[in-house]
Amino acid sequence: MTDDAHRFTGMYDECRQRVWAYVVSRAGRQVADEVVSETFAIAWRRLDDVPEPALPWLLGVARNVLRDNVRAEVRREAVAAELRAWTEGDVADQVTERLGVLRALATLAEDDREILVLVAWHGLSPKEGARVAGCSSAAFRVRLHRARKRLKQAMEARATPRPEASSLPHVRNLSEEWS
Repeated sequence: MTDDAHRFTGMYDECRQRVWAYVVSRAGRQVADEVVSETFAIAWRRLDDVPEPALPWLLGVARNVLRDNVRAEVRREAVAAELRAWTEGDVADQVTERLGVLRALATLAEDDREILVLVAWHGLSPKEGARVAGCSSAAFRVRLHRARKRLKQAMEARATPRPEASSLPHVRNLSEEWS
């Protein structure tokens, strides 16, 4: 057994139960085994970074794994909600609305599209989006505000006014027959 394997095995034997108990106290038994496994996989990959004593570092890693799992669950729920929205109500209206948004989005500059997609479709916060865009959170928020404003203007410019029911002859005739 190599020195690294021996060190890891000792750390695992010493800390596994305490890391598991920490995860159970934060998230319950259902996810504990998975999070503990991921925590020690990270510890193995980064064995040179693991300080002595290892327990505080391992608990920090477990905390981060839990946080990432929560974020992933939020994204999954958002996708599920989007799919439910597509299956509820009048699908034709939803398709028409989505098509209008996509067409308006296509008229925007690439930078505006990127900012809107990061937030709306990828679910990033302004802070996370700022990291992707390579700017400060404040600058990202300003860009997002401006991009939303330009999207709204593009949608309004592309919108065709719907005719009033009373201006359509066949609808006017039916409404007169029913009165």
